[in-house]
Amino acid sequence: MARVRSKICGITRVEDALAAVAAGADAIGLVFYPPSPRAVSIQQAAAILAALPPFVSSVGLFVDMPRKNLQSLLDQLPLDLLQFHGDEAADDCRGYARPYIKALRMRPGIDLQAEMAEYADARGILLDTYVEGVPGGTGAAFDWKQVPQEDGLPIILAGGLHPDNVAQAIACARPYAVDVSGGVELAKGIKDPMRMAAFVQAVRGA
Repeated sequence: MARVRSKICGITRVEDALAAVAAGADAIGLVFYPPSPRAVSIQQAAAILAALPPFVSSVGLFVDMPRKNLQSLLDQLPLDLLQFHGDEAADDCRGYARPYIKALRMRPGIDLQAEMAEYADARGILLDTYVEGVPGGTGAAFDWKQVPQEDGLPIILAGGLHPDNVAQAIACARPYAVDVSGGVELAKGIKDPMRMAAFVQAVRGA
């Protein structure tokens, strides 16, 4: 099994981004969804992106943002990858001259193969826990046995992960990557360097 990648999402401060890098994270996520307690402004995001060293990917998370607003934001920020976490159709994710990943929430009765096929040009599919009315960041896990094992788009596992369960999640789901936010925090939007380091260490040891 290839090395599992790790992304730490919901970064709001430069020092947290640098601590995530020091912990060995492959990517950091910035939330551009105003209702989220982890949302950042363009100014905050610009400062974080300017501090990142090479070979650490920056991912912008969006929830049903109007196209003109998103394009304006991308004109100002050098994000590497777009993560769509709302009800965006595949056409809504295209046309930004950036690769994208699409988050799918594991609601009861989901036809995962059919939904994944709709986003066949995505770089990967992020599977998150379904909680009605909440687009992500719930801190709850879903049944990892539901993760498909067939060859296809890379799977990024999210939802309720933390340093104490991520190795078990990887053993069960065998994802390409894992994505954590609340599981490595001191408070919403404030990361804990020790928990980030423990998380990445657990991923690498899995």
